[in-house]
Amino acid sequence: MPYIKGTDRNQATILPEYVDDYVSSDNPVRVIDAYVEQVDMVAHNFSFAICPSVGRPPYDPRVMLKLYLYGYLNRIRSSRRLEDEAKRNLELIWLLERLAPDFKTIADFRKNNKKALKELFKDFNRLCKEWGLYGKETAAIDGTKIRASNSKKNNFSKKKLKRHIKYIEDKIDTYLDELDQNDELEKADRKLSEEEIKERIEELRKRKNRYAAMEEELERDKKNEISTTDPDARLMSNNNGAVDVSYNVQTAVDSKHKLIVTFEVITQPNDLGYLSPLALQVKHFLECETIDMLADKGYYHVDCLKSCVENGIRPYVSKQSYANRTGNKKYYADKFIYDKAKDLYTCPAGEELFYLRTRSSKEKGVLGYDYRNSKACANCPEKSQCTRNKTGRTIFRNVNQDFLDTIDLKTQADMEKYKQRQMIVEHPFGTIKHIWGAGFFLTRGIESVTAEVALSYLAYNFKRTISILGVEEMVKRLKESKKPALA
Repeated sequence: MPYIKGTDRNQATILPEYVDDYVSSDNPVRVIDAYVEQVDMVAHNFSFAICPSVGRPPYDPRVMLKLYLYGYLNRIRSSRRLEDEAKRNLELIWLLERLAPDFKTIADFRKNNKKALKELFKDFNRLCKEWGLYGKETAAIDGTKIRASNSKKNNFSKKKLKRHIKYIEDKIDTYLDELDQNDELEKADRKLSEEEIKERIEELRKRKNRYAAMEEELERDKKNEISTTDPDARLMSNNNGAVDVSYNVQTAVDSKHKLIVTFEVITQPNDLGYLSPLALQVKHFLECETIDMLADKGYYHVDCLKSCVENGIRPYVSKQSYANRTGNKKYYADKFIYDKAKDLYTCPAGEELFYLRTRSSKEKGVLGYDYRNSKACANCPEKSQCTRNKTGRTIFRNVNQDFLDTIDLKTQADMEKYKQRQMIVEHPFGTIKHIWGAGFFLTRGIESVTAEVALSYLAYNFKRTISILGVEEMVKRLKESKKPALA
């Protein structure tokens, strides 16, 4: 039995007469073309949206936008790879009408249109809202760490700088001793000459001065670390326990079709304080009277929770558990039961803790109240399992604890709804970071990184919408649109 054989390379073939015949009617590139053609480039402030009357003619920004959108939809983010694909990829040849920009032109488009690209993400979301693709009932918020274009080697904290400076000082002392002892300490087969040693000492002193300047900058600006390649990036730990120089991308996702509603790139390693800002953006964009907002315990912050409730947002947030110094879960703070009528706490051992003092600050006023029973703790046989404080265990009650208890009870009562959080918000993270391979940034600086995220999230929403409506239906709706989506 013969093998399946290909076409003879020397045999003449009749290729399609029209370039349009290379792309089928249900190919996603037709959606890209239809969408970009109806975008108002001037309203979005894209560079060269109005063609200049003098100088060398530029590429139409629509051409560059089509190229980038195709690239991010097909796991191609590098400007050099996009240049290669534009020359050999039949879909891109059709989409760009045989144009093939060089990699520098491609990279400059992303660099020069940072704000416009973020607005374009919002523009497509407006279309999705008009088409009824957002459920407007439940949304979930979470953050994900994406590695920056800055290695850990080029990230410096105060402790790391002190360690480097100490190493350099010891190394200089070693070289100076070699000079004084006529190379007696040199153990290598080839001994360093006096000139080589002096050169090395000078190089080490320059490095020491650079580290000392970083120390002064940290002290002057009251910063904890410096990243030399990407100054905006910070050292962060991810869910797998690894530590890397990264950005924290805060994301809000609607539950109906797992479409991303909004996002924010931050340099803060934790999520604290970002529940209400993102929740309010979601509510404002979706124009709904009320909405359920799901988030994990990293967003558990009384001010954010109160802001949500005051603005018609129902927060479902997991309560944080605060460990005691002994690490015994039996004596965590949430195991102490509060009696509102008597204004006291009962510990797991059955002893009562009474009001001790009020905590307050000049900026925020009353913060809460401390409860303690030193006499009972002194005679308690389980004290070593509960606390290491000689005066006994102290329980702090937040001034807004009654409100927090209401949120906790509501979350516990509707745990089935809360369990949807992970399925909703982790969907885009898994697709973009693991399937599309966009787990690291190519650009540097928070503005450029935000533009990268906007492109990735636009591509994600784009692909989801194609899956929901289909290519031909999307093309039909886009062509029927008589005005740009921004309007």
